[in-house]
Amino acid sequence: MDTDTKKSGDLWENPGEGGREMEGNKDDEALFEKESFEEEVFSDLKEEEEEEKASLEFISTGNMEIDRKLEGGIPTGSLCLLEGGNDSGKSILLQQIMWGALNEDKRVLALTTEKTSKELLNQMESLKLGISDYFIIGRSKIFEINASYVEENPQLSESLLLVLLECIKRCDEELILIDSLTIFAVNASENAVLNFFTECVKLCDRGKTILISVHGYAFSQVVLYRLRSVCSACLELRIEQVGDQRVKTMEIQKLRGAKKNTGNMVSFNVDSEFGLKIIPVSKVKA
Repeated sequence: MDTDTKKSGDLWENPGEGGREMEGNKDDEALFEKESFEEEVFSDLKEEEEEEKASLEFISTGNMEIDRKLEGGIPTGSLCLLEGGNDSGKSILLQQIMWGALNEDKRVLALTTEKTSKELLNQMESLKLGISDYFIIGRSKIFEINASYVEENPQLSESLLLVLLECIKRCDEELILIDSLTIFAVNASENAVLNFFTECVKLCDRGKTILISVHGYAFSQVVLYRLRSVCSACLELRIEQVGDQRVKTMEIQKLRGAKKNTGNMVSFNVDSEFGLKIIPVSKVKA
């Protein structure tokens, strides 16, 4: 009787130890399941990102170093914003991209407020980016926009933005370059500018690739932030003093499908003999 009682007492004497051990096992199992679930989710996300990256097509700039920084080039079907001050290299970069696209058998439409067709063709020729042959056979088209007329009639800016949209909708070209939108942006309402970019996004969803250059001062910080958010890619161009030399820099603020979201930078100068010339980081720092 005493022995049975003792055995019975042993069984119930420390009921918490077995319970704690079972609870511990359950906690370990729950933690393991959580970690497994998280690993599975992150693995799925990584696979999706890799699949998206693999499915992306790119338009080469024709410059290997810039393409490398862009992880392949400009993603097709993207709306890309190039912002920067005067002489920061926006137009030159667009010309480089135009040249690269034409050499990949793409059709390109350039809408320019900065130069006449002749001036643009001559400048590209001087930079070893000649596209006259493509222009002659109709693979590249250049539409001039009289900036002086827009300045004299600022009230027409919003109507002209709609005309630009209609032009992009009707064109057969895959790549559209607008250099620059500043003259319209400073004279149109913020809503009109935002609507223009929103409609451009819709056109990109249908297969167009649109690059727009602007001067940062054309927008308030609030509007600029909203424009960056709707664009697939944002490139900021600056002129920086490095030691005793002034260099142009392009910083990738945003790029759809990129592994590194921000901070990728390339420095360059424009050489009359060699065109757009990349400056190695070691030389820039020196």
